[in-house]
Amino acid sequence: MTDGNSQATIEQLAAWTAPHNLEAEMALLGAILTYNAALDRVSHFLKPEHFSEGIHGRIYEVLSEMISRGHVANPVTILPYLQDEPAFEDLGGAAAYLGKLAVMAAPLVDVEGYAREIYELARRRALIEIGSDLVVEARSPDIDRSVNQIIEETERALYEVAEETRFGQGFSAFHEAMREAIDMAAAAYQRDGGLSGLSTGLRDLDEKMGGMQPSDLIILAARPAMGKTALATSIAYHVARNYRPEQMADGSVRAADGGVVAFFSLEMSAEQLATRIISAETGIPSSDIRRGKITEQQFGDLVDVAQKINSIPLYIDDTGGLTIAQVAARARRIKRQHGLGLIVIDYLQLLSGSTRRALEGRVQELTEITTGLKALAKELNVPILALSQLSRQVESRDDKRPQLADLRESGSIEQDADVVLFLFREEYYLSRKEPKPGTPEHAEWQQQMEEVHNIAEIIIAKQRHGPTGTVLVNFDPQFTRFTNLAHEDRLPERMD
Repeated sequence: MTDGNSQATIEQLAAWTAPHNLEAEMALLGAILTYNAALDRVSHFLKPEHFSEGIHGRIYEVLSEMISRGHVANPVTILPYLQDEPAFEDLGGAAAYLGKLAVMAAPLVDVEGYAREIYELARRRALIEIGSDLVVEARSPDIDRSVNQIIEETERALYEVAEETRFGQGFSAFHEAMREAIDMAAAAYQRDGGLSGLSTGLRDLDEKMGGMQPSDLIILAARPAMGKTALATSIAYHVARNYRPEQMADGSVRAADGGVVAFFSLEMSAEQLATRIISAETGIPSSDIRRGKITEQQFGDLVDVAQKINSIPLYIDDTGGLTIAQVAARARRIKRQHGLGLIVIDYLQLLSGSTRRALEGRVQELTEITTGLKALAKELNVPILALSQLSRQVESRDDKRPQLADLRESGSIEQDADVVLFLFREEYYLSRKEPKPGTPEHAEWQQQMEEVHNIAEIIIAKQRHGPTGTVLVNFDPQFTRFTNLAHEDRLPERMD
């Protein structure tokens, strides 16, 4: 039962009309009919569906098609394409209405302002539609749809409205793609290191990959204890530390270097990740930091480093058991609030898909996850670095270097990934084969250990945009720190 106030509110809602401005729509269409060049000022953001009146959207569509083909568009030339539209019957006929629009033409200088008004009102109508759908969903419980699913779908719809100018616009003209390619090359030319993508902080890896490219799904896979979380943390920290925002002419902000990082840690806590970063920066073993076995000087170093890195844009979400839909919703939210340059997920097998896919089997569920991550990378136009476990079959081979077939449920991972990296440390396996001390075999083993001491291999097993191969880096297990490996040709000259 509803009281009087509630009933009045319902009646008021029923009487509301969606926000619109027919006069602005008519004035804009009239301006384009009169000055065809006016279309160039608005066509990059205004679409036919943004008009509140269907016939206005149809007129705009015909105008756009004719002008793009180099034809003159005026009330006379577009009439044959519109005269059979039923909507004109109540408007006095197509010819009369087009003539009326021409008379109402806005001044050329005001065209963009009218278009912005139409565009903003269209977005408001979209928000009302989302809100109405949310009310209906919330008031009509469905056993197959949880509250979390409703929230995630609403967030996705809101994000699409917020990012409408960037995504979901269908085909791009070749000249637009060409301009983006030139912009990417210019950004690489201006960026330190000349990379087209985000730097990993590892020189030789960057040279092979050109950095981490926007919209790429990058898989970093290894057996346990190889250091994949440490490598991912190092890369994430490097990207966030080097973030340099740049104000554009239109008021937007883009990253001139580095980027905002969203780190989804499904295995380790945020405190553990922070401890690793501090350990790598201070040179104090993380085990000593956790146990408090530090000197007064080291504690001062910890405080200094903590203050230095406190403001870097690295956001850690250590919620366990996230679904791919939740990851997408949270990534969209952080991009909307702070911007976004890189997503890191540690690790892939700890994500879950939809309940339906889970019931079909783990392979189908993982396919949904990897496909969803690739789609998210394209939607947000950022690289996604996702860690993955390898199957135990690696351990049964003499040469334990990973191969693509070693990826767990490798079909979907290998197919959806743009880049597959394997992390391998020969030292880890060799240290478990120590012969009896004092024997010739032990002397040979020691020599082999010296050759691979603190050396890690990053194997590029797949790369859509570049070569495959192996990169050697330095790994310090005491501080779980990856650094560039010194090359003889890059060492400073010796003084005799």
